[in-house]
Amino acid sequence: MNFGQALEKLKAAGQEHALKYYDELTDEQRESLLAQIEETDFSVLASFEKNKEGAQRGKITPLSVMQLSQIKERKEEFDQIGLDAIKKGKVGAVLLAGGMGTRLGTDDPKGVYNIGITKEVYIFQRLIENLFDVVNRAGAWIPLYIMTSDKNHETTVRFLEEHDYFGYNNEYVSFFMQEMAPGCDFNGKVYMEEKWKISISPNGSGGWYSSMHKWGVAEKMMKDGVEWLNVFAVDNVLQRIADPCFVGAVLANGCTSGAKVVRKCAPDERIGVICLEDGKTSIVEYYELTDELMNAKDENGDPAYYFGVILNYLFKVEELEKIRDKNLPLHMAEKKIPYLNGKGEKVKPEVPNGYKFEQLVLDMVREMGSCIPFEVVRNKEFAPIKNATGIDSVESARKLCQENGIEL
Repeated sequence: MNFGQALEKLKAAGQEHALKYYDELTDEQRESLLAQIEETDFSVLASFEKNKEGAQRGKITPLSVMQLSQIKERKEEFDQIGLDAIKKGKVGAVLLAGGMGTRLGTDDPKGVYNIGITKEVYIFQRLIENLFDVVNRAGAWIPLYIMTSDKNHETTVRFLEEHDYFGYNNEYVSFFMQEMAPGCDFNGKVYMEEKWKISISPNGSGGWYSSMHKWGVAEKMMKDGVEWLNVFAVDNVLQRIADPCFVGAVLANGCTSGAKVVRKCAPDERIGVICLEDGKTSIVEYYELTDELMNAKDENGDPAYYFGVILNYLFKVEELEKIRDKNLPLHMAEKKIPYLNGKGEKVKPEVPNGYKFEQLVLDMVREMGSCIPFEVVRNKEFAPIKNATGIDSVESARKLCQENGIEL
């Protein structure tokens, strides 16, 4: 892309200021900026005003969940079906690890954070150890696809190589990078991170499958015979990955997707709840829950919206192929975005000063046709690490790991 083409693209998006410092740049910096402009999707900004208003939700009603007592009755059946699929190489795992450990006080990828107390125990290590539980049971390696981002790809790959993938067979590990989206101020203008670089950030968890295609990983995955993908987040160090019982329950019930859920510990817990939206399985984020929904009761007098998702989903690849070009809802989040001021000086804001745009994997559930919500024991499978201290923190995750006999 040359200067004229870049200017034309920016004008169409109302972002010409991205070339403000072009005359000051070196040839290498100019080349870098033009390449970034070519690669950047400014369409998220084109619908900025509409996104500010927020998406309108459909009619929300309760959804029945496969609860622990029901699972226990058929556990042996589900386990056998799931293990059979894993042994035949039909199940792969997708680790969403594009984020950084900023809220934990580090500039490194979240997965390299050490949660150990008496020894080194890294988040990536814990997840791979959990995956090994199933690999050892099945006697078969499970393909592991790791999503990184522009900000952490090299560090993540190097870290896992240096630690020999914590014993996992690297022939079954593939990396791909998630796409990036520009950050903007409250008026919809992109921020400049450097005079030659637009401020960008990972575009959320919802673009993982299209990113697998762009990196050629999806084609290899299908060629290898993988028919189901278990997608999970990097920050839950207790979650079971490629869980045979979960896989078997989804297959036995003829569903195209499954979602692991836990009972909420409070009506206003910061966790998305599974429900029906206009008759389709859907998820409502905690900040979208009205007081009426939070306090609603079912016919038994229990909370109607009682089960929260933990970002552990199973998707049928055949169905993913059908929806991969479909635009998911765009979520806007107020963030603190470092930027260059009018004098070209770097500013690190102390309060949110703009928006970052994300698509979320939870929105894929609604597009999948059928989904089984699958309850798991909270204290055995849900130890999220969002903060350094307090709720959903390193501290709380350490405690839960120790409760489950994991040596730290």
